[in-house]
Amino acid sequence: MNALAGTRQLLRLALRRDRIVVPLWVILLGVLPAITASAYATLYPDAASRAALTAATGSNPSIRLLYGPAFDLSTAGGFTAWRFGAFLSLFVALACVFTVTRHTRQEEDSGRQELLSSTVTGRSAALTAGLLTGGLAALATGLVATLSLAGGKLPLAGSVAFGASVTLVGWVACAVAAITAQLAEYSRTANGLACATLGVMFLLRAVGDSSRDIGWLSWLSPLGWSSQVRPYAHERWWVLLLPLATTAVLGLVAYRLLARRDVGMGLLPARLGPAAGAPGLDSPLALAWRLHRGTLFGWLAGFALAGALFGSMAAGIGDVVGDSAQTREMVQRMGGGSGLVDAFLAVMAGMFGMIAAMYSVQAALRMRSEEVALRLEPLLATGTRRLRWAASHLVFPFLGSGLLLAVAGTALGLLHGLRVHDVSVQLPRVLGSTVAQLPAVWVVAGISLLVFGFLPGASVAAGWGVASAFLLVSLYGPAIRLPQAVLDLSPFTHVPKFPSAAFTPGPFLWLSGMALVTLFAGLAGFRRRDIG
Repeated sequence: MNALAGTRQLLRLALRRDRIVVPLWVILLGVLPAITASAYATLYPDAASRAALTAATGSNPSIRLLYGPAFDLSTAGGFTAWRFGAFLSLFVALACVFTVTRHTRQEEDSGRQELLSSTVTGRSAALTAGLLTGGLAALATGLVATLSLAGGKLPLAGSVAFGASVTLVGWVACAVAAITAQLAEYSRTANGLACATLGVMFLLRAVGDSSRDIGWLSWLSPLGWSSQVRPYAHERWWVLLLPLATTAVLGLVAYRLLARRDVGMGLLPARLGPAAGAPGLDSPLALAWRLHRGTLFGWLAGFALAGALFGSMAAGIGDVVGDSAQTREMVQRMGGGSGLVDAFLAVMAGMFGMIAAMYSVQAALRMRSEEVALRLEPLLATGTRRLRWAASHLVFPFLGSGLLLAVAGTALGLLHGLRVHDVSVQLPRVLGSTVAQLPAVWVVAGISLLVFGFLPGASVAAGWGVASAFLLVSLYGPAIRLPQAVLDLSPFTHVPKFPSAAFTPGPFLWLSGMALVTLFAGLAGFRRRDIG
C-alpha cells in the first residue's frame, strides 16, 4: 500500500474538526500587527518622539530581551516588526504544536487512529495530514498578516518578509511537534516536550538579543531568525532559508522515527507504575490533581518569570515611552492611573488576569477531554457521583487561577519594589492589583463550564472563543478607542484599575455573583445531560 494513501481524506477530516478554532486564531494573530501599525503615527507623531523611542530600546537590555532587536523604529513597519515579530512567531508556533499533536498523537491516545489504520490508510498518512493542517494554518496566519499590513499602506516587501518569517517559524514548530509525537506515548507528554523546546528557543533568542557579547545565541533559535529577517529594514531574504532547511530536516527525522514504532506506542518507553495505587489516589480530587499538576506547574513557572521580567521594567517605563504624549495617554487610559508607572502596573495586572483566564478555560475543558476519551464513564460506574467528580476538576480553574495571579503579583511587586528600594510598600499594593482580577477570571471559567454543561460539543470552540474575544477587547479596545458599550462586554473592563484606583466593592460583588450563577447553572446542566 502507498504510505500516503488516505492523506487527502484525513486532511479534510482534520480541517473540518478545526473549522472553528483554527480560523479564530489565524484571524486574531494575523490582524494584531496591522492594528498596531495603524496607531503608530498617532503614538509617535514626530521625529523627536521616534528618536527617543529608538534610544530607549537600544539602551535597555530588558526591552531587547522581551521584544528582540529594534532595527528601525522610525517607520510604522519597523516598529510593528519589532513589537510583534518575536511574540507573534511564538504564539503561532504554540498553536502549530497543539494542532499537529491533536491530529497525530492525540488520535492515537483516543484509539481512533488504530481504527483508521485498519482501513485503506497508509503508514504516513496521519502524520502528513497533521503536518499539512498545522502548516496550512501557519501559512494562513502569515498571509492574513501580510495582506492586513500591506492593506494599511506599508511597504509590500516588508509585509511579505514579516508574514513569511512568521509562517516559517510555525512550520519549524510543526516539525518539532511531529518528532515529539513519535517520542512520547501520550499527547500531554508530546505537547510538553514540544513546548519545552520552544521555551529553549525563546530563551536562546532572549539571552542573545539582550547581551551584545553573546548575540550569536539568537542565531541558534528559529524565533531569533524571525527578527533577523529584518522586515521593513533592508530585508535579509536569505535568512528565510534557515527555517526552511530546519523544517525539512526535522520533518525527515519525524518520518524516520515513525517507521520505527507501532501505532499507539512511543519511542521513549513509558515508566511502569506501581503494582498498587498509593493511598492518596483513592478520591476524585487526588486523580484530578495528578491530571492537572503538570500543566499547573508549567503555568506557574511562566507567570513567575513574566512577573519578574515586567517588574524589573516597571520603574523604567518612562524611558521606553519616551517623549510621546500620545503613548503616555494610551498607557494611562488602559491602566486608569495618573502616574505612568502605576498605569503600567495596572496594565500588567490586567494582562495577567486575561492570561489566567486562558488557563482557567484550559483547566475547565479538561473535563470535556476526559469525557471524550471515555475515561469518565468508568469512574461514574463506581460510587463516584457526577458533581463530586466535577467539583474535583473545578478546583483548578477557580483556585488554580488564583494561585497563578498570586505568584505573578508577588514576582511583579517584588522586582518592582527592589528596583525602587521600597519592597514593603510596593509588594502588597501590586499583589492586590493582580489578585483583584480573579472575579473576572472566574466569569470566563464559569462561561466555559456553562457551555460544557448544556452544549458539550461546542464547549472547546465556545470556551476559547469567548476568552479570546474578551482578551482582544480588553487589550486593544482602549488603544483604538472602541465604544464603551463594546468595552463593557469584557468582565476585565469592570475591574478597578489598581493600584491607583480607589477600592469599590460593587464590581467584585456582581462579577463574583455572575461567576456563581454560571457555575451552578453549568453544574445543573451537566447533572442532567447524557455523558458523551
